[in-house]
Amino acid sequence: MSSIMTMGEILVEIMATEVGQSLRRSGMLAGPYASGAPAIFIDQVAKLGLPCGIVACVGDDDFGRLNTDRLQADGVDTAGISVCGDAVTGSAFVAYQHDGTRNFIFNISNSAAALLGPERVTAHLLKDCGHFHVMGSSLFSDAIVAAMLKAVDIVQGQGGTISFDPNVRPEIIGTPATRAAMLSVLARCDIFLPSGPELTMLTVADDETAAVAEVLALGVREIVVKRGAAGYTYFDVHGRTDGTALRADEVDPTGAGDCFGATYVSCRHRGMAVEQALTYANASGALAIGRRGPMEGTATFAELDALLARPA
Repeated sequence: MSSIMTMGEILVEIMATEVGQSLRRSGMLAGPYASGAPAIFIDQVAKLGLPCGIVACVGDDDFGRLNTDRLQADGVDTAGISVCGDAVTGSAFVAYQHDGTRNFIFNISNSAAALLGPERVTAHLLKDCGHFHVMGSSLFSDAIVAAMLKAVDIVQGQGGTISFDPNVRPEIIGTPATRAAMLSVLARCDIFLPSGPELTMLTVADDETAAVAEVLALGVREIVVKRGAAGYTYFDVHGRTDGTALRADEVDPTGAGDCFGATYVSCRHRGMAVEQALTYANASGALAIGRRGPMEGTATFAELDALLARPA
């Protein structure tokens, strides 16, 4: 089977231990946890037993080694990860609030993650890639945008497919360069995986029905809208399918959408029907929110089957 690959930021996450805790005051913190949306995505792919790899940059430090060791242990090919001695691995501090919102302090644009450019993307590195996944959170610099579009060109040129998860906050997409990059990726992807309001962020249409029609007209074959606790909706040219979320006790929602998307893409890459892929993806998201740490929620097919076998 050809491999699934992605590209983008690798970082550690350090989180406040108490709900309602402020990052403006001293308090107890937990971590560091391996993190970064593309890293979580590809770790979930590896846990499902598919060949996979990531192109990224980390610092020559313990945070970088924590991530590369974790990815390697789970089966990710890390040959595309560059260790940069003149930069530090990215980081994110997060605090959870009583209303379910999260406050983040990121160090990504000034970290090793920002050293990723088109010179690090080669046809040899991607020669076995049959599917490439783009995270919108990774499109934060001109160099990374150029690298991402180069990778998309290479993979599509060898007959591969593309998936795209916007994974970005509304205030970030307001920058013209980021929006232009996302529009370029959207027009070239096969599977689109927005979360809730992200569906209309890149369309002229501002309502769901019209936005779906607009995206499908671009040539996108499958749209899966992730709705969190409200479930999911699948769209293609034949219509829509709605699904409800599995019941789960939320411990840490970070990374759940990445696990959902990775599981859906992995199942489709294996040749599973849409309905079965959605069932597994739904279970993957439910397992992910029940574990503390953004990458701690990645799961194997055996774990997903065990969850799906439980009484409703």
